[in-house]
Amino acid sequence: MNDTQVTLVGHVATQIDFKETPAGPSARFRFAVTPRYFDRRKEAWADGSTSFYTVWARRALAVNLASSVSVGEPLVVHGRLRVREDPPDGDGVRWFSADIDATAIGHDLNRGTAAFRRVVRTDVPLMDAQKAAVV
Repeated sequence: MNDTQVTLVGHVATQIDFKETPAGPSARFRFAVTPRYFDRRKEAWADGSTSFYTVWARRALAVNLASSVSVGEPLVVHGRLRVREDPPDGDGVRWFSADIDATAIGHDLNRGTAAFRRVVRTDVPLMDAQKAAVV
């Protein structure tokens, strides 16, 4: 299958929505990407239009995401691009949205530091282990 792989650099725009589903843990959040460019006429850096994506994470990536990321933090997201078309609304307007099925997510180290902690695997279900870590 020929999926479109993308790598995006931006900021977390919403809180992480973590859910335990029958298929395993799932998490999603909105991701804001604002390109910067050098405006030669003004001789200064300028921001382009911000694009928003819904990023989806599954299984272990979802659990680690929920315990590692907060609103406003700079991230690098890599995954499969999915463009969805929603049915026309009452006014006949068609809506499109872009989702990313993430395969890797990390903090952007150009903008700060991070401390990596390896996950210790146990026989405890993921949600129980996450609750125990909070206590």
